[in-house]
Amino acid sequence: MSAESARILVVDDVPENVRLLRALLEPCGYEVVAATDGRTALELAESAQPDLVLLDVVMPPPDGYAVCRQLREREETRMLPVIMLTATLDSERTSGLEAGADDFLAKPFDHDELFARVRSLLRIKRYHDAMNDLNRTLEERVRGQVEELERLRQLQRFLSPRLAETIVSAGGESILASHRRQLAMLFADLRGWTSFVDAVEPEELMRVLGEFHEVIGRLVIRFDATVGFLEGDGVQLFFNDPIEIPDAPLRAVRLACDLREEMTGLTPQWRKRGHELDFGVGIALGYATCGVVGFEARSDYAAIGSVTNLASRLADSAEGGQILITSRLYAEIEDDVEVEAVGEMTLAGFQRPVVAFNVVGLREPEQLSRS
Repeated sequence: MSAESARILVVDDVPENVRLLRALLEPCGYEVVAATDGRTALELAESAQPDLVLLDVVMPPPDGYAVCRQLREREETRMLPVIMLTATLDSERTSGLEAGADDFLAKPFDHDELFARVRSLLRIKRYHDAMNDLNRTLEERVRGQVEELERLRQLQRFLSPRLAETIVSAGGESILASHRRQLAMLFADLRGWTSFVDAVEPEELMRVLGEFHEVIGRLVIRFDATVGFLEGDGVQLFFNDPIEIPDAPLRAVRLACDLREEMTGLTPQWRKRGHELDFGVGIALGYATCGVVGFEARSDYAAIGSVTNLASRLADSAEGGQILITSRLYAEIEDDVEVEAVGEMTLAGFQRPVVAFNVVGLREPEQLSRS
């Protein structure tokens, strides 16, 4: 706020005093708005948004004290600088301070002193406005960061941290709306779970689940998988949504192979504790309808379609350590994996037999070069 842009509200019931102050201030570059009574002054303080008020004390009701008190009661004018123009400075200072005045000038006033006090209070007003702008900016940034953290927290319920951060930073949560997408769908669960649940205490059950879920969590982050659900001994993961990736089928199989490797260390520990547990995986490729399902207080990101049921049925049919994949998915990655044919499988909910393969392992780069 420069002198040229500063607006001063002059309030005095004597028109000659108003003309004098206007004649002094306008040549210095100040814009002057004037009122000759308290009610008009209060209206102009709201509508004209002045940067400073020169306020006479003695006026018909409301007088200067009453006007100043009302300015201080209003949120938008609480910090508006007010210089009171008084006839007897000493006797009226206490009443003016109680009313909320910032400074005082005794009539008749010295012109240089008037300019000095006006410049001083306008400078304070500039600092105050700058701090308000800064505070507003900080509040907006904090509010935005809080909202971003909340969005990130919600997304991290079913996405890896990197994918969640990508979506939030791009402002792209609209991609979570319902849509169709080709997915590599993976189901994994533990073999021997039902008898295990009947045989152990809840504390041991929770310990085993925690160990299994910890492995799954590391792999979700490593391969940027989307979590459909993680419930009990079962987990549903899928790839190519909500972020599209070119290698979704291979990435799903690589995660499954890493899971098998992790489980070779975990299942022997369980056996030492008396638990005969193993795992099986089913992976299918196909289209599903994807999007957020649920209600405001509880929602999930889901993929609904026959590919989901197919992967689930394959996982149910897998023997311990097997990674069963469909022929359609195998056709996408046959140069990258070693498999053994399982043949046609009759799966619940599917009228026709499904041709499946068990993934034995991933081909090393030198194997690929000789193929």
